[in-house]
Amino acid sequence: STLLLMLALSRLFTARFRTPSQRCGVSAAVPSALHRVTTRHFSWSACQAQTDVSLPFETTACLELVPESKPHAVYQILNVHGAVVAGAKEPEIRKDVAQKMYVSMVKLSILDTISYEAQRQGRISFYLTHTGEEAVSVASAAALVSSDIIFAQYREAGALLYRGFTILECMHQNFASKFGHGKGRQMPIHYGSAKLNYVTISSPLATQLPQAAGAAYGVKLDGAGRAVLCVFGDGAASEGDFHAALNFAATLACPVIFLCRNNQYAISTPAAEQFHGAAITARAAGYGIPAIRVDGSDALAMYAAIAHARDVAHTKCVPVLVEALTYRLGHHSTSDDSTRYRSAEEIKRWRVTTNPIERMRAYVMSKGWWDAGMEERLQVGARQEVLNALEEAEMTPKPALAHLFTDVYDELPPHLQAQQQQLLEHLHRHGQHYALHGFDGGVKTLE
Repeated sequence: STLLLMLALSRLFTARFRTPSQRCGVSAAVPSALHRVTTRHFSWSACQAQTDVSLPFETTACLELVPESKPHAVYQILNVHGAVVAGAKEPEIRKDVAQKMYVSMVKLSILDTISYEAQRQGRISFYLTHTGEEAVSVASAAALVSSDIIFAQYREAGALLYRGFTILECMHQNFASKFGHGKGRQMPIHYGSAKLNYVTISSPLATQLPQAAGAAYGVKLDGAGRAVLCVFGDGAASEGDFHAALNFAATLACPVIFLCRNNQYAISTPAAEQFHGAAITARAAGYGIPAIRVDGSDALAMYAAIAHARDVAHTKCVPVLVEALTYRLGHHSTSDDSTRYRSAEEIKRWRVTTNPIERMRAYVMSKGWWDAGMEERLQVGARQEVLNALEEAEMTPKPALAHLFTDVYDELPPHLQAQQQQLLEHLHRHGQHYALHGFDGGVKTLE
């Protein structure tokens, strides 16, 4: 086997490392592949005399390190007070779109507040808020076409709300009721909607990136003019799937926007301890794709950035990397206590400068598109809508027990039939220890 390997390598070198004399049409007898490599240096000048040899890249005689990239400037339209910064060009955004963006952000914030409290009361098992990051998902959805596909992580419920997913649908999912799209098989906040082109969230980090690249390739072959948006956090950008996805998307020329929501923390790990470099957008150069760095707390800048990225991805059929700089004002989730790894002073400082809802409210009010009366009606109405939805979802039965075995196979295979029978027998013997009345149809659905 060693001899065969050496022969194979010899043939490889024979094919790839011909001498300059051979390239120029001069016959040269070379006894071995190793000799072919070494003799290149002795006949190089003779070869140059006969033909002009050029390499497909720029060369230099100076040995030097490639300089470290500098941080890309962060694109911004609204300052921390919600006023348009000097020299900034406002995007062409309709009044109804701006209003819908603002309403969606406020509703998302109220949904977060009440759902977080519900978890603390033991009414749902888990929750995760969007506080400080509402603009990223809402503005992105507003900038897309409704037929565009969204792959999200788990802080993008605003995109769903903007597209028409109701508060009640959110609550049904979080309470795992029989009307929840996941039929009780997913954790809370793992939303999804085929109707709204929003792929169901998956807990494992970064899995959506290569999936989005593949979906974008399919969209490209489809020729329907759609694009794909893939949202992920700064922690996911440190996963191998991030690089695999960008490489596939770049080499296959896929119309996909990779949106990194850089909220400065991957759970408890600050960005400075995750990667060493100017910015996440600096990685785009390695894959030969364009990039944008934008203020993620500025809904107007987010809208303009994603709209432009979508236009580039769609018209030029190339991936675009967007990094949205924002800050996670809340805990990572209800399972986290962020005060153990960051100071109250840090949170307070960011809260003053990055509140996206206040900035957007100031903007729509300055345009005459919003007023105090509309604000009061929105706050009261949204809070009541969330409370009503919470109560209704909480009172709705859980999915039928039979759904433990459905939606994987077209016909239930023998081993699952056996498991279903075992469960039925177990519940007949010990059903008094379970709240079976809370499941739609009770034990009968297993029969």
